[in-house]
Amino acid sequence: MSRVLVLSEAEVEHLFPMVEAIGVMEEALMALGRGEAEQPLRSKLMPAAAAGLLGLMPAWRGGPKPVFGLKEVCVFPGNPSRGLDTHLGAVLLHSGETGELLSVTNAAAITAIRTAAVSAVATRLLARPEASRLAILGAGVQARKHLEAMQCVRNINEVKVFSRSGSRGLGTEAASAEEAVVDADIIVTATSAREPVLVWEWVRPGAHINAVGSSVPAARELSSSLVAAASLFVDRRESTLRESGDYLFALKDGAIGGPGHIKGEIGELLLGTVAGRQSNEEVTLFKSLGLAIEDVAAAAFLYEKAVRLGNGTWVEF
Repeated sequence: MSRVLVLSEAEVEHLFPMVEAIGVMEEALMALGRGEAEQPLRSKLMPAAAAGLLGLMPAWRGGPKPVFGLKEVCVFPGNPSRGLDTHLGAVLLHSGETGELLSVTNAAAITAIRTAAVSAVATRLLARPEASRLAILGAGVQARKHLEAMQCVRNINEVKVFSRSGSRGLGTEAASAEEAVVDADIIVTATSAREPVLVWEWVRPGAHINAVGSSVPAARELSSSLVAAASLFVDRRESTLRESGDYLFALKDGAIGGPGHIKGEIGELLLGTVAGRQSNEEVTLFKSLGLAIEDVAAAAFLYEKAVRLGNGTWVEF
């Protein structure tokens, strides 16, 4: 019989401040870029009669403390109307030396924090240093976490928000998406839209965009012309080519020519193997899909920190 550490949503929030999460995500993306981590494409169970889907995201990270991990998460788009997060599940962390189950960690909290932290990494690398005006499309969990994350990497002095549900205190409420983004230096799209909510004509020269809301081939937040005109960076090429509606619709529309349109992965930017922004006028775009290695790296960090500080609940398993 083994002992397993269980970490709740509140405990993850306490143990995983955004500043630390950004560093953990940098290390995870560099490990992937160096070939020190492996992950297959995520798999999904999407019954036609179901209100949501079940996603499975496994990964392995090597190094002095190797680990296996699996995020199992249900995605239910209608949950906010019930007062629930759209992403609910757990991250299972196993020893890479023995296979023992080490921890079970709340996946909703990890997903919210690590997604925004990765966007912060991309923003730090790609946004103009003086960028200070932030626009957010959406006002849910990811919008709130992205506001926190953007403030960690840039001196944000203006925040405009457009959402059908109102700004919810995140910033100045805009009357339309166009009004929110037209003067923005940094734009975050964190919506559940299936059709574009952001078009090229609204984006000012030199802006940086973090597109995080769409993670399936059948939905997109960005117009094809925007994807074509911007310099596109991704978390992982393979995932983008198979899973990103923003990329796939632009390809289908003939706006882009194929994989060569992707400038690089964020891990490659961190390692210095690809170039980032080339001018103050260039519009940079980070398309986020979310990676299993991000979840596993977060779970490993949280496990070690919780053990060190005596947090969490141990159960016999």
